[in-house]
Amino acid sequence: MIPPITEPTSTGNPNTEQFPSSNGRKLGNISGQLNRWSRARVIRSGRKLDRPPVHHQTATQHVDQLPKEINVSITSPSSSSLSSLEDCTLKESDDDDLVAKGKEIYMVSDGSGRTAEHSVNAALGQFEHFMVHRGCSVNTRLFSGINDIERLMEIIMQAAKEDAILIYTLADEKMAASARHACKVWGVSSIDILRPIIDAIASHLGVSPSGLPRGAPGRKFPLTDDYFKRIDAIEFTIKQDDGALPQNLHRADIVIAGVSRSGKTPLSIYLAQKGFKVANVPIVVGIELPKSLYEIDPKKVFALTINPVMLQTIRRERAKSLGFVEDEKSSYAEMVHVREELDYATKIFVQNPTWPVIEVTGKAIEEIAVIVLRLYQDRKQNSSIPVISRIY
Repeated sequence: MIPPITEPTSTGNPNTEQFPSSNGRKLGNISGQLNRWSRARVIRSGRKLDRPPVHHQTATQHVDQLPKEINVSITSPSSSSLSSLEDCTLKESDDDDLVAKGKEIYMVSDGSGRTAEHSVNAALGQFEHFMVHRGCSVNTRLFSGINDIERLMEIIMQAAKEDAILIYTLADEKMAASARHACKVWGVSSIDILRPIIDAIASHLGVSPSGLPRGAPGRKFPLTDDYFKRIDAIEFTIKQDDGALPQNLHRADIVIAGVSRSGKTPLSIYLAQKGFKVANVPIVVGIELPKSLYEIDPKKVFALTINPVMLQTIRRERAKSLGFVEDEKSSYAEMVHVREELDYATKIFVQNPTWPVIEVTGKAIEEIAVIVLRLYQDRKQNSSIPVISRIY
């Protein structure tokens, strides 16, 4: 008998966190970015998390239909196993008839799972209105490094129990075929992200795919010039973080300017991984910006701005993580100081109209990077760009 998967696997995403149920157990990894408003609504409205009835599903009647390469024993889940499965049911305090049940999304990969995770997060961004207004949470669970049939069947069986959708990226055609067949047998909705793209490219190139996941022992990754360029860019960016070594700003491809906690460092590291040397310069009231910032090509400089309420929230969390207490004499997270810094930064931006001002509130690092790179390439190629005074 295959043991049930009762503990969720971490996605490795810094924006995911554990959502507690009413009895103290953890329901699994949930995207904090996509569910923070839902959790806030739960707290404000006084709703509680209840365990919904679990629908029993028998798989034994379909065992004979599984592919021959799936040599595993599959039995009906026991009542004790089913009792360990929990989900999120949110009940409106003012309307008992309105029930929003949490939905499960399983992501399975034979590699790191980044492709599946990024695809799912991008798609979920189109459903924030549903999760916010309906108060419905979406629990995403990533299972990476899945390279044997038995483990794959365990996950699909668990997905059937929890009525989850299975999204997978499996390079091995036999593994992918087994996943498709098992999902069909057990009634699990599934999507193979890679297969249509692989088939289309194979048809275009006239070559069969290797069927090996990235990072497999049989694959070779030559050290190209692009590889060394990225390593050099990352090393440069780390040394230039938070205004360090301002005399090297002329060596940077991109320079990011903004107040503290506006996302300069993560944006810089993300761009560095794409091969760009990035320096970031903090804007602090009472501290003059380095002269070298005004001496370099202004087309390199990009400014970040953020909503003051969001900035205050981020700074408060940062202060807590550093061990600051509320009664300490620090204005770092005070709204008056936050607005003062943002106003000070705005004045600097106005004095330098060639710096594009990017509004980062509610945007993921990837989204901000797309804007920066679009403007960077347009400037590099001397293409026409929108009026710089516009906030992107």
